[in-house]
Amino acid sequence: MKRHEFRCLHRLRVRWAEVDMQGIVFNAHYLMYFDVGITEYWRRLALPYTEAMHRLGGDLYVRKATLEYAGSARMDDLVDVALRCERIGRSSLTMVGALFLGERPLVSAEIVYVFADAAQQGAQPVPAPLRALIERYEAGDDVLRVVTGSWEALQGDAAPLRQAVFVQEQGIAATEEWDAADAAALHAVAYNHLWQAVGTGRLLVAQPGVGKIGRMAVHRALRGTGVGARVLQALVAAARDRGDHTLRLSAQRTAVGFYQRLGWQPVGAPYDEVGIPHQTMELRLTSADGIPAGPASGS
Repeated sequence: MKRHEFRCLHRLRVRWAEVDMQGIVFNAHYLMYFDVGITEYWRRLALPYTEAMHRLGGDLYVRKATLEYAGSARMDDLVDVALRCERIGRSSLTMVGALFLGERPLVSAEIVYVFADAAQQGAQPVPAPLRALIERYEAGDDVLRVVTGSWEALQGDAAPLRQAVFVQEQGIAATEEWDAADAAALHAVAYNHLWQAVGTGRLLVAQPGVGKIGRMAVHRALRGTGVGARVLQALVAAARDRGDHTLRLSAQRTAVGFYQRLGWQPVGAPYDEVGIPHQTMELRLTSADGIPAGPASGS
C-alpha cells in the first residue's frame, strides 16, 4: 500500500501507555488506531456520526477485522492512519487501511462493517445517500455545499446550530445570542450531502464599505475539517461582490490562529465579551488605492 492511494490520513503520536515491555506498540492497540481513523473518515465526509446514522435509520457494526503486521511503531513515533472504502456491497462496507511511518507501511487492515437496524441489529441495505456520499468522497469530489441567503430562508438550519454551540456548549445566555441584526444580515450555512447543517456564519454592514462577520459556528464533531473555512470564504466572497473594502470580526481568542491562517490580522488589544476572551481581527479586501487584494492565505 502507498500513502498516495489514500485520501483520508490522520496523524497520531504513539503514547507511553500504548507500548509493551519490548518498547513497541502492543499489537491490540493497532485496532484502536484504525478505529480512530474510521472516526476521522466520517469527519472527512462531513458527517456528525450519531446524528447522521439516526437520519439514515441504522448504524454500522463491525463484522470482521483483520490486521497484517509488517513492522512496529515505537514510543513517540508520528504515524499516519490511512483509510479508504474499498467496496460497498448490498449491506456492507469494506474498509482497507494502513498505518504509515513516513512512507513505510507498518500495519495493514481490512475491516468489514454491516449496516443494520439499531434496535434489532438486522442487516439492511446500505442507504443510497450514504453510498453516493462515500463514492463521491473516494472520487475526490466536494462533500460540502455552502448556501447563502436571508435569515428567513436559513433560520431553520442556522439557529439550532448556533443554539448548540453558543448557548448549550459555551454557556452564553440566549438573550446575548439572538438579536435584531439577524434579520438584516446575509447568512451562510454549510451542508453535508445528507443536508445536515454543519456550519454557519453571518455578514453585516458595519459602515459603508466595511462588513462585519460574526456568529461563526461549526458542529463540534467537525471542527478542524475545513467547514469553518468554507463558511468564512463564502461570506468574504459575498462582501467582495457587494463592494466592501474591509472586513472585521470579533474572534474568540482560541480561534485567532484559524483566522490568521486565512489572512486575517489582529487589531488592538484583547477584550472580554460575554465572559469569553475576544480579539478584533481585520481583513483588507482592497488596497488604499482601490486595487483588489489577493485571496486570503489558505482559501
